[in-house]
Amino acid sequence: MSEPRGRFPAAQRVRKRPEFQQIQGTGRRVSTPHFVLLVKARDPEDLGGARLGITVSRKVGNAVVRNRAKRLIREAFRATRSLWPRDADLVVIVKRPTADAKLKDVIAEWMARDKAIDRSIRESRKDWQRGH
Repeated sequence: MSEPRGRFPAAQRVRKRPEFQQIQGTGRRVSTPHFVLLVKARDPEDLGGARLGITVSRKVGNAVVRNRAKRLIREAFRATRSLWPRDADLVVIVKRPTADAKLKDVIAEWMARDKAIDRSIRESRKDWQRGH
């Protein structure tokens, strides 16, 4: 059964504050012009798939602007599944407004940093292995 178009299942989201704090504290950073991507490896035995968390502060804009940014990020995450291995958690922090950005712009911005993202994931896996 496929998921409804508008829903983003709980299993694919970083939901709790301690999880956000752990990823933000120990995750590897990749910066792009509009975003900071924080990547952290999880237990490779966890087959839940990559998870996404989004942080958009009020500095970015009003509620309409923040919600549009979150929708764009969720769709970009879905469209770039190849970047995110099953054992990765990703927190996206929006640095500046994405008011005139299109989905293809966000995807292109992330794909331009694919090597840095891959390197960060590999380093995070090494961090995880050292910790366990």
